[in-house]
Amino acid sequence: MDIINQFRNTFEPQLLEKMKEVGSELEIKAGDVILDYGEIVRNMPIIAKGTIKVSRLDEDGKEILLYYVNSKESCAMTFTCCMEQFPSEIKAVAEEDVEMLTIPIKFMDEWLMTYSTWKSFVMGTIRGRFNEMLNTIDQIAFQKLDERLKHYLQQKAKLSNSKLLNLSHEEIARDLATSRVVISRLLKKLENEDLLLLYRNQIKLLSSFEIE
Repeated sequence: MDIINQFRNTFEPQLLEKMKEVGSELEIKAGDVILDYGEIVRNMPIIAKGTIKVSRLDEDGKEILLYYVNSKESCAMTFTCCMEQFPSEIKAVAEEDVEMLTIPIKFMDEWLMTYSTWKSFVMGTIRGRFNEMLNTIDQIAFQKLDERLKHYLQQKAKLSNSKLLNLSHEEIARDLATSRVVISRLLKKLENEDLLLLYRNQIKLLSSFEIE
């Protein structure tokens, strides 16, 4: 792997040299837990390849999807845990095989004061993730579940760049904090509307299913 070199257009040369010195390059398999609830964050992840799904528990103990972290991005919730030294309130799971760079948290504050590109990266990450979480809140508060389901499938298709999604009804229900029975019913309704086809642990979005 040569992860550092992938960020040559993101960070200034001096910072890239520092990352080479203190950072670690990791490969994570799809489905592996990168960070779990209650863990102390000791390293900041920067994703070079792949996608990470970030979730948290609601008041009833159900997991709900917050957002995805893609290549050339990091996790805002990890940043806040780093700065405040709080146990993690989120769970991060590799959605697909991931290559990432991890930086010890002790460099967080120092780099914010020293490197302008790092400050821009951190602030941009927090702003982007905050907007995504506001969107998630809006969906939960104001959208019907069938609309949230369609948005969820659109996201999955965009992330995988494919209309054939490897998803079980149970996984969708978990991400949307509802029951498998409800999801199965809504998916069947979409199939009857000729928007998708249902297979065992797979969903194929048809051309009539618009990807925003």
